[in-house]
Amino acid sequence: MSAPITRVPQIFPAAAPRFVGAGLTHRGLVRERNEDSVLTDPSGVLWAVADGMGGYGHGDVASDVVIERLSKVMDDTLAAQDLRAQLHAANSEILRRSQGSGQMGSTAVAMLLQNSMATILWVGDCRAYMLRGRSLRLLTRDHTVVQDMVDQGLLGDGDRERHPERHIVTRAVGVQQDVEIDTTIVPLVAGDRLLLCSDGLTGCLSDQEIAGYMAGSDAPEATCEALVVASLEAGAPDNVSVVCVFALEGA
Repeated sequence: MSAPITRVPQIFPAAAPRFVGAGLTHRGLVRERNEDSVLTDPSGVLWAVADGMGGYGHGDVASDVVIERLSKVMDDTLAAQDLRAQLHAANSEILRRSQGSGQMGSTAVAMLLQNSMATILWVGDCRAYMLRGRSLRLLTRDHTVVQDMVDQGLLGDGDRERHPERHIVTRAVGVQQDVEIDTTIVPLVAGDRLLLCSDGLTGCLSDQEIAGYMAGSDAPEATCEALVVASLEAGAPDNVSVVCVFALEGA
């Protein structure tokens, strides 16, 4: 009688997703100029949105500084460490520039994609979302007076978008000597869709509407265009900026 043979089935790990994306920014229908800036990456790794604070003047300069600094991050870097370092460098540069031209600042959200993980850093009320299937998940928490009121139980979550102080941020790049940056890391799978945006989008569209447009388009470029057009149709009182990234089946 021959000895029993044990066969171990081969398990082939799922290929890591590959990422494609696009970005779009628009002045909106009320502002005289666009003080938002976006960072898109042909290699699919590094993405960002920066929203210059118009109330301080030279917001476009501040958002450009943030994007320029973030663009120096290398694809194979230690994601959170290098993104954080560049945001701190942007904070120092904006403070230096503001000495001669008046106070300015920028909110920002940045995302680096490595090894099927999204590392996201943000300051202020720029947001990051992930759509998985039909479920939209907010990945960031606004640094605003209204969010603090919600956290303290002084305001209902559904009332935040109607509150008169909803645009008052509690953190921004380039306003104080030190900037506090929040970080989250999210594992990704093929089929996930990611969105970075300025508050010009979320001030016009609900999360439910955003989810509908993200699910209804078959390409990042089309998603960006649909979101911006919808914001314009809703009045777009602020600059509107979006970056959409799709996680596709690996090659």
